[in-house]
Amino acid sequence: MHRTVLFLSLIPAAWGLSLMAQSPSTSAPQQVHANLNQLMRGVLYPAANVVFFPQADNPGEIKFIPGHDPNMSTDPLTSSFGGWQAVENAALALAESANLLAISERKCSNGVPVPASDPAWSMFLQQLRDAGMQAYKAAQAKDQDKMISIAETVNASCVGCHRKWRDRKTPANRCK
Repeated sequence: MHRTVLFLSLIPAAWGLSLMAQSPSTSAPQQVHANLNQLMRGVLYPAANVVFFPQADNPGEIKFIPGHDPNMSTDPLTSSFGGWQAVENAALALAESANLLAISERKCSNGVPVPASDPAWSMFLQQLRDAGMQAYKAAQAKDQDKMISIAETVNASCVGCHRKWRDRKTPANRCK
């Protein structure tokens, strides 16, 4: 009996050691898979729309569709993690996206590197982080009035950067 217990208690320790030896390195290089435009369309734009939702409607009053599986919802507000939790998650996504935007290897849609070394770029990224965290705190408090006032802060963090680097008329000039 004692041998069985000893043997069984050693198995997890042995597995743990082998798993530790196979753990990925924490110093792995960052990989960039999306250009700036793709990152904006895939992460920032959808997250901002969820953060802006409380300007018109209270996320806590979202009605779920009978017979609709929230696990299959493509709308974050009506998903399993919907309502105010979706607004919290979207606000955090905006704040965390500043880190993705800071990766110097990222390119704009025209192939020009993002202006990561420009001090104005860093300032805009910090504004995005701060606005995302303010929105997160307001969403945690389920404070729709605060979300309405923070919406302008979030918008301003986007507009400043867009005015400087996003040229709609001549996309070849973006990020220059």
